[in-house]
Amino acid sequence: MSAYQTLTWEPLGAVLRLTANRPQVLNAQSRVMIEELDAAFARAAADDSVRVIIVAGAGEHFSAGHDLGTPEEIADRAARARPEGFQHELRDLSELYLETCLRWQDIAKPTIAQVQGYCIMGGLMLASCCDLIVASDDARFADRSVRWGGAHVQYLSMPWDLGPRKAKEYLFTGDYLSAQEAAQLGLVNRVVPRPALADETLALAGRIAEQDPFALRMAKASVNEMLEAQGHRQALAGAFKNYMLTIPHRQDLGTYGGAARTEGARRRIDLLNRKKPG
Repeated sequence: MSAYQTLTWEPLGAVLRLTANRPQVLNAQSRVMIEELDAAFARAAADDSVRVIIVAGAGEHFSAGHDLGTPEEIADRAARARPEGFQHELRDLSELYLETCLRWQDIAKPTIAQVQGYCIMGGLMLASCCDLIVASDDARFADRSVRWGGAHVQYLSMPWDLGPRKAKEYLFTGDYLSAQEAAQLGLVNRVVPRPALADETLALAGRIAEQDPFALRMAKASVNEMLEAQGHRQALAGAFKNYMLTIPHRQDLGTYGGAARTEGARRRIDLLNRKKPG
């Protein structure tokens, strides 16, 4: 078994649990983590012993989003610097954030996000890629991009998950969406007490794993193909372009790039210092 720097790979019978394992930074998604997630998903999809995939986050929180400035991320950016220029930025951000999410949503096996605490920005993207979401009663969801001069995250599934009016409300305000309201709106399948989250998610995954794998694959394909018939992928691609259009504006505001990474690290420290999401 290959080792992962940022993930744990935990076979549980026919269920595989992938856990983001950077709890000291609220499971901030570094470039290395996203690459490892992509590789792990592909490996799980090709493994016949895996019937259902759980995606979890170690520690108190599922994920507070993309890594904006940890020492590990800064060192990786220096070691693997990308060419300067907007065209390269467009290509790299599309490959790292949009195309990965599109691959993850199309994995030919059921996937379940096991969400506790903060599920923000990139964390929301990852959870939204999954077929089902089981959330603890203290889970909080948010896309706070507008507060920083951006339109939204790179993979904008919120209108599909919440409906257009609620999506606008939560984008416009950047407020947290509670687990309970997320369930009422259809983003979350089940809300359970925090102590029971892992067991309840595994129980659901185990029940699904008892079903015929080919039938599960076809059932998932049918639902995803219906979304495609409604323009799902085309809409996501269009939203990504709108996201890219806000980058020069954010650069003018000082909320994108090096200064923003410093501010992002500060904000994450603030989140770490809070006892509960709110």
